[in-house]
Parts: sequence; C-alpha cells; structure tokens
Amino acid sequence: MAKIALFGATGTFGSRILKEALSRGHEVTAIVYGDADKLEAHANLTISEGNILDEKSVAEIAGKVDTVASAVGGGYTDGVAHAKFVRAAAESLVGGLRLVGADAPRFISIGGAGSLRTPDGNRVWDTPGLPELVTQVMHGQGDAYEYLTTVTDVKWTHFAPAAQIEPGERTGSYRLGLDDLVIGEDGQSRISAEDYAVAFVDEIETPKHIQKRFTVGY
Repeated sequence: MAKIALFGATGTFGSRILKEALSRGHEVTAIVYGDADKLEAHANLTISEGNILDEKSVAEIAGKVDTVASAVGGGYTDGVAHAKFVRAAAESLVGGLRLVGADAPRFISIGGAGSLRTPDGNRVWDTPGLPELVTQVMHGQGDAYEYLTTVTDVKWTHFAPAAQIEPGERTGSYRLGLDDLVIGEDGQSRISAEDYAVAFVDEIETPKHIQKRFTVGY
C-alpha cells in the first residue's frame, strides 16, 4: 500500500486516478485548491489544502508520502495560459522535491501526446488541420516534458496518453510505449480515461519509467 499525494484529484483524469488508487487500497491525500466539496468521503482519503505552484507547499506535502502524482492540466480554454501553467507546475514540483532533499519521493505527472512520434516519423502536433488551441496545449505539454529531461536530481515520470483519450470503459488492458504513439490493430491510437488511470496507478505500484516519459494505448 502506497501513500500518494494527488494534485488535480477532481479533474477528468485525476478523479479516475483517485478512484483507481483507492480501489486498490492505497492511502491518498487529495491536494485541493478550493474545490474540496467535489470529493466524496472515503476511509483511505485525506483532503488537504495545497498549491502546486508553491514550492514550499509541494515540499510540505511531499515529505509525508511515497509518491507525488499530478493530474493538473490548467484548463483548455486559453492555450497560452495552459502552456505557462503546466511548465510552472513542473518547475514547482521539481523545486519542492529539491527542498525535501535526498529522501524526496518520486513524482509522476500526466502529459500530452503532442510531441510523440507518429508512424510516419512526424509529431502528433504536426497533424494538418489541428485547431490553434489544440496545438498550443500540445506544445505547452511538450515544453514541460522538455524541461523535465534536464532534471537529473529528482525522480520524475511523465505519462503521455494516446492520441485519443476520453471517458469510457475500464478494461484493465493496455499496451505501453515510450516516444512513439501506441497504435492499435484498427490503426488508431486511443485509450479510455479509465484505463489511463489503471496504467498510471500500475506505474506508481511498480515503477518502470524513472527519469522517462512513457505512453499507453490499446
């Protein structure tokens, strides 16, 4: 049983990660910033105030758990603001864990599929016809990941989804990849948010991608 601090526990992905972790008996501290009323009580759930953009807040939380998990995204209505937020969140997580020191736990964060390679060797964000907002969000996530690749003194993991991810069925099945989209037999790269959460918690339980990005798909 792990002790997990989860930022973004009320969002589309964070709520599913929370549900998956609790269903497996983990102790989860959901770090909220004014939206605690969205969470249901659970014997293994603690709700705590915190701010992912405050290094000292991150450090205080991180010193009490085995894993820090971030499912924050910053919203998708302003691509420029989103890009700034996810980069700032990555820097704050790293800074907070540095404050904890040598005994700091690892952290795992959700990412984006934009900078993953497609079968033709391009990046997902190079796909013709993408709306500007979408490409801004993708490049923001890519920038946060590129920042993490420069970090060698903190144990981080960046988890990119499939090209298509939305709420759906929890099958418990998935395939993993690293920097290339995971493509199914139907030629599509997709995963349900529920199975993304399964893979996320699997990585918490059995770390396989320290100082790496990985991705998932059917």
